[in-house]
Amino acid sequence: MSALPFDPRWLACLGPLAMSLAERDQDGLVLLDPASGEWLAVNAAMADWCGRTPDQLLGPRPADRFGEAGATLRAAEQAAVARDEAISTEHKLTLAGVRREFSVLRQRIAGPDGRTLLAEVWRDLAPQRRRETQMANALQQLEQQQLANEQMRRDLQGPAPRDSASGLYNRAHFDDQLRREVDLSTREHREFALVAIEIDPIDDTAAVRSRVVEALGRLLRSNTRAMDASCRDSDDRFAVLLSGVGLATAHSRMEGLRRQCATQIVAHEGRDIGFTVSMGVASFPHTAAGQDELRAACEAALADARKRGGNRVALASIRFDAA
Repeated sequence: MSALPFDPRWLACLGPLAMSLAERDQDGLVLLDPASGEWLAVNAAMADWCGRTPDQLLGPRPADRFGEAGATLRAAEQAAVARDEAISTEHKLTLAGVRREFSVLRQRIAGPDGRTLLAEVWRDLAPQRRRETQMANALQQLEQQQLANEQMRRDLQGPAPRDSASGLYNRAHFDDQLRREVDLSTREHREFALVAIEIDPIDDTAAVRSRVVEALGRLLRSNTRAMDASCRDSDDRFAVLLSGVGLATAHSRMEGLRRQCATQIVAHEGRDIGFTVSMGVASFPHTAAGQDELRAACEAALADARKRGGNRVALASIRFDAA
């Protein structure tokens, strides 16, 4: 018990709390009288966080010791006093000029003189938060590596065939991408979105339509990521696969693309020509459970957008499976 500079009277009261802390002397320990707020005992770790020696912290607790967090801490103390079992809460506060985050375990105990006392074990959450951040960074790096490996595999297979007018993948390559995305999302229980796009009717020459296709191809390439895929499906039809995003995110991104199309100007033989597009958005697995069903959901949403006058993004209906 040498790690705990406490009066033996108090150690006898703490029981299991003291034993657990003896194995983790980097945790702070406080014994206080909840009625008066007086600190009866404190260990070196807690004193160090407060920028004091243990002896300097004993006695009545200054009203400003914990600043604005003081009222919250006192409320947590009173809640612990009212309970038979130990309770844990988390707090953010500034001690000795340092912003810290703690998990505090509080237990009501009986003092040697019969008073109701409160024992508190303070644990600095900074190491845990660092581990969580490191884990998140590691998972992100792993995902990026997987994407890079997938791109390398595609590159080794040779350049994917592209449509000469739009610069986008052709339908056969896109279908292969879509099949892989369905398999990946099924295994990893994640979502992705599929978008069907059609250029709204243009009453003009084939040359103008070709310029519009070129412009839309550029916009699609600039609005998709490396892990996404887009293709020219037919003369005025296009498709986009948005990897790892749900229906709401896909709708937001495609709405941004729709607005870009509506403000895009295509120059041809001294004329400035505008165009608009209609889109249908579906997601896996929320609106469809398979590749064919997903395409059908996209087509239905696109038909709805066209029926409502075009120049809009329509969403597929979310399916509700029977329980």
